[in-house]
Amino acid sequence: MTPRIIQAEFIKSAQALQDSVDDTVSEVVFLGRSNVGKSSTINGLTLRKNLAKSSATPGKTQLINFFNIIYRYNEEDWNIRFVDLPGFGYAKVSKDLKSVWQKNLVEFIKHRVSIRVFIHLRDARHPYAQIDKDVEGYVKEFIRGDQLYLNVFTKIDKLNQKERAALKRDFPGSITLSNLKNSGYERIHEKIFEHIFGVSHG
Repeated sequence: MTPRIIQAEFIKSAQALQDSVDDTVSEVVFLGRSNVGKSSTINGLTLRKNLAKSSATPGKTQLINFFNIIYRYNEEDWNIRFVDLPGFGYAKVSKDLKSVWQKNLVEFIKHRVSIRVFIHLRDARHPYAQIDKDVEGYVKEFIRGDQLYLNVFTKIDKLNQKERAALKRDFPGSITLSNLKNSGYERIHEKIFEHIFGVSHG
């Protein structure tokens, strides 16, 4: 039986670590390039169409957004948070804003004690993008033993069989998401649940 989300609600937006919500609840952070599909992934996981709002302009969502999430598993309720970070790799942000923004993000992912899972969303059509390699390499420099780093590939429907096989080979342990087939979400739920609550699903 897969844990399922029975409640998901927006809590608040913050600019930095200082004005974030309290850090007493385990958090799952979503990071990725501006147009990788972060909003649709969060909406797909929570089965809520408009929980995370995608912006028509990549990079426009400049705040850290917090969502309260309640899972149900074995007739018990379990509480965590989803945290949607601003996309990286946007070009049209002014230099000053970009440096502040990046600094805020770096501080947040480095010093936020309640982060337990990093979900790095990557575009399956561009699996070797340098910016994704840089971000993964950077986070892995300071990731703690109690934190999990998960590569999740979006837009898998746009790949042929050969490309999918190469992706599996080059990124063992990663998860692929198909919006068309609605697949991949269960594995993410299981990984989150297993890591945060130590509950395995056989």
